Parts: sequence; structure tokens; C-alpha cells
Amino acid sequence: MKAIVFDRPGDESVLKLGDAPDPVPGPSDLLIRVSHAALNRADLMQRQGLYPPPPGASPILGLECAGTVAAVGSAVAGWRVGERAMALLPGGGYAELAAVDHGSAMHVPDALSDAEAAALPEVFLTAYLNLFMLGGVKPGDSVLIHGGGSGVGTASIQLLKLAGARSIVTAGSDEKCEQCLRFGADVAINYKSGPFAPKVRAATNDRGVAIVLDSIGGAYLAQNLEALANGGRLVMIGLMRGAGAEIDLGQVLRRHLHLLGSTLRSRPTAEKAEIVRAFLSRFGKDLEAGRLRPPLYRTIPLVDAAAGHKMMQSSEHFGKIVLKVAS
Repeated sequence: MKAIVFDRPGDESVLKLGDAPDPVPGPSDLLIRVSHAALNRADLMQRQGLYPPPPGASPILGLECAGTVAAVGSAVAGWRVGERAMALLPGGGYAELAAVDHGSAMHVPDALSDAEAAALPEVFLTAYLNLFMLGGVKPGDSVLIHGGGSGVGTASIQLLKLAGARSIVTAGSDEKCEQCLRFGADVAINYKSGPFAPKVRAATNDRGVAIVLDSIGGAYLAQNLEALANGGRLVMIGLMRGAGAEIDLGQVLRRHLHLLGSTLRSRPTAEKAEIVRAFLSRFGKDLEAGRLRPPLYRTIPLVDAAAGHKMMQSSEHFGKIVLKVAS
């Protein structure tokens, strides 16, 4: 099969369209003939040698894809060859074929194109896991999301609105802040215009937010804690600006704060299947009705994956960058 491959870590120029062995699905797997795959920040980190795939996962980049089912494992029920599928992958999306445990796959609703479906699993399941299953968001809560224009950010805005919660987002320009507001965010803060924590406090009548969903890491830790309400939860899902920071543990104790670390990729397949089931139980009808829809910034051919990585690295995008795999 054709796939995006690289033989050494490096910048986007190491990515090439080449040949790779076809994946061999197991009895609990689906084999998907990939139509589209979406880019994520983790792909850039893996390309740089900073985020290796979990043991047993495909070394090919790509954490989500959509296409049609080419083969169904002997232990799989509820799927047929030829059905449209979108899947959360531990790796392998930038290729013509991908094998995935059936518990990590979802049927594609008629409301979504293949490109939209490919851009949905990783970011919506990440947002659902961390805001709802770990964060325990409730109607009326205010939630701070860093990177409001990202895939996880735009997914979070949609899920929070449907759940009756309030989204406060950060973004890197006034233009992106306006895009976030038009997309449905309740408050948008340009993080380049000064500290964001005082603006979050002002936007919540000095109460603070119930949850912070943070992909930035050490550089934001102090402000994240300042932005939390008493009893609030900081859910850390990335370390884009550092893994180290000093913390005032006295503040954590006095204000009953919760600090949670979370990744989705390395979770066992059974846990991923439970996340998928819980997501569909809560938001499946919204998905079917087209009320959950990832915004697509650009769809480009698979051969241009390097250009997509450069685009994502520059943070010029709003929403998702998608690779068209099938010719």
C-alpha cells in the first residue's frame, strides 16, 4: 500500500510518499480502506522523534481516519464490508489501509462527509474524555479551553454548548478570537495581549472556571491555577510549552484544586472502546443530526502531507487539516 513514511526524525521535509506493508487485522479488528486522514499535533511530535507510537501500534503517522470497511475480523459483530467507518487510531492513518480494534471505530452518519468524519474521532473523543469523563462538566459550568481554534478546541466548544456549559477560549490573534466567537465560544481571549488569568476571572465575576483543559503545559501552570474556581479541575493533555514548572502546593490544598494528567493514545483498547460507547451514548443523536461537525481548514492530497505539517506548525489554521488519501 501507499503511505507517508520517513526514515529519520526531522522537520516536515523528511515525510515522503512511499510503500509500506499492508496491515494484518486481527480477529477483533476492522480493516479500513482509508479515504481521508486528519492531522494532529501528536503527528508533528512523532515525526520529530518526541512521541513514539505505543507498543504494537503502526509506526505510520495518523491518529484518525475515515473510509470504508474492507474486512471484518471473525470476532467482530455489528459491522459489514462496505460500510462507512471513522476510527480512532494508535497510528497508521496516513496510508491507504488501516487496521483498528472495532471498539475504536464508529459508523459515519449520513450528515458527515468522509473528510469531516476523518477529522472527528481523535479530537471529539479527547474533548469528551477530558471534559466530561474526567472533568465532570455540568450545565452552567464555565470552562477554559486553550487553543480555541484547534481541533480539540473547536470540538470542545461544540460539546460544551450542547451540554449547557460556557466556553472561555484562548487564541493567538484577534482574528482567531473572532472566529472562535462566531463558531460558538462565549468568551475569547488573545493570549498575546497579556496574562489570560485576570481576564478569565473577570469573565466569571471573579469566581474562576470549573475546568481548564490545557495542552500548553509548564508555561501556563501558574495562570491555570489562578483561573480555576475553588474545587476546580486542571486537566493537562499536552506539553507544548514545557514539562516543568514550580507549583504552589499550598494553593492547591487551600483551594481544593484537582490536577489531572491525561492522554488518549496510550490507553488500552478496552478503555478506548468504553470512551467511544460513552461518547455515543451522550452525543450520538447530535452526531447523527449533524450538530457535531469539525470545521475543515484545508483538505490536501496525501502526497502533500509535509505541507500540511508546515501549515499546522505555523498555527495558521482554524479547525482541522485533512489529507485526502484515496485517489
